[in-house]
Amino acid sequence: MGEIYGYARISTRQQTINRQITNIQKEYPDVIRIYTDEITGRKIERPGWNKLMKTVKSGDTIIFDEVSRMSRNAKEGFAVYKELYEKGINLVFLKESYVNTDSYKEALKGAINIDVNSGDQAADGLINDIMKAVNRFMFIKLEQDIYAAFADAQREVDYLSQRTKEGLREAKAKGNIPGRRAGNKITTKKSIEAKEKILKYSKYFYGSNSDEEVMKIIGLSRNTYYKYKKELIMDYILKSEDGKETMIETKQDTVKESNERLMKYRNIVAKEDKKSN
Repeated sequence: MGEIYGYARISTRQQTINRQITNIQKEYPDVIRIYTDEITGRKIERPGWNKLMKTVKSGDTIIFDEVSRMSRNAKEGFAVYKELYEKGINLVFLKESYVNTDSYKEALKGAINIDVNSGDQAADGLINDIMKAVNRFMFIKLEQDIYAAFADAQREVDYLSQRTKEGLREAKAKGNIPGRRAGNKITTKKSIEAKEKILKYSKYFYGSNSDEEVMKIIGLSRNTYYKYKKELIMDYILKSEDGKETMIETKQDTVKESNERLMKYRNIVAKEDKKSN
């Protein structure tokens, strides 16, 4: 009884290798080691695979989550399959067990291997030729089945990739751009510092400078400035329990001043959108 190894591979940054590892460990808890490669589909180097090939020997078994994880395409996969099979290495594919090497060996046992010698040279030759043809057919059929399994896996990968691209195009056409949720904003140290200066210098808050003057003082582009300014204005407005907008009180604001600023800021918000466009 040889050793049991596993192999997992991902070809894009969007994939996760943990699922493959979990599946292998679940079905074969005695696996000695699972070699991994986290690469892109176009990259040739597979250090994890190379280490596995130096370690594995005749009688050992390699477990894959699925056929497509052994290679990048059907042609390469079939060549690797035959090479390892001829070296006496067992291959197991959790999702395509019908192409496991044990299944291959079992099918070959059914191949006809009879040498007919009845004395009738013509008849014996014809029968033997038929037997050889049947054997060749079985080998070819097995090869086709294995190649088809790799090809199906590749088509599934291509199909999922195509569906993803179509989904992204459709979402974009509808205005639903994948990524950060609309309305969510990313807070950075730079934006915090910039907003503090806007509050300090802008006449709309606690300063005395115009928008153009504040842009020059801080060193912000027009679009970024108005973006930060609008966010500051909206940050100063809260929704009370009864649904009415109220102004956030600050250290420099009384309740009356806050309410007065609210009316002014509500009018400013609409203008800022126009200025930033």
